[in-house]
Amino acid sequence: MGTTDTTETAMLILQRGGNEAGRRWLLDKQNLTIGRADDCDIVLPDRLVSRHHARVYWIEGHYYVEDLGSKNGTHVNGQEVTEPRMLEDGDEIQIALRFKLAFVDAGATAPLSFGELEEPGLRLEHATRQVFVRGRELTPPLSVAQYRLLDLLISAQGGVVTREEVVRAVWPEAMEEGVSEQAIDALVRRLRERIAELDPDHQYIVTVRGHGFRLENRE
Repeated sequence: MGTTDTTETAMLILQRGGNEAGRRWLLDKQNLTIGRADDCDIVLPDRLVSRHHARVYWIEGHYYVEDLGSKNGTHVNGQEVTEPRMLEDGDEIQIALRFKLAFVDAGATAPLSFGELEEPGLRLEHATRQVFVRGRELTPPLSVAQYRLLDLLISAQGGVVTREEVVRAVWPEAMEEGVSEQAIDALVRRLRERIAELDPDHQYIVTVRGHGFRLENRE
């Protein structure tokens, strides 16, 4: 069957995952498949995405999303899709916890730069331990120590984190023996360098002399 008979076409916008945040796909066919395979309408090249992962289709005036028996699942607004689910404007479709697609219904106004609005600065995906900087995934992943430090700084919500708190969060097994200030400074420096790989124009981790460190995230 051909295109839908809606006067304006709905779309999916990539909010998170890969390096193309903000990319749009028009839902201008009766069925669109999402997956890793090259013959999909929306190709998401990631090993966690099944070859034919999900599909979005239009019937009787509504769009639906359906999981195609994928290994790592499809979610809408955080809820697993176990049967076809009708989509509403603004719904968020997650593919394998890697990619997040925003559904914009026909006639709705899409943000001009959806990816940038969704991803202003640093964000952690705790379920998968992924780190995103301005909508792009930081790869290779952070080391365990780097991730623990970043998680601590983000949890402080802009507050100062002391060196003792860093040791407690990053090296809990070394609390009694102690951790040198040089080791802490080296960890902070390396984390700064990793973040700068994707956003060199902003200093996220600020040293507060005599007190510790704080995170200055982009707004």
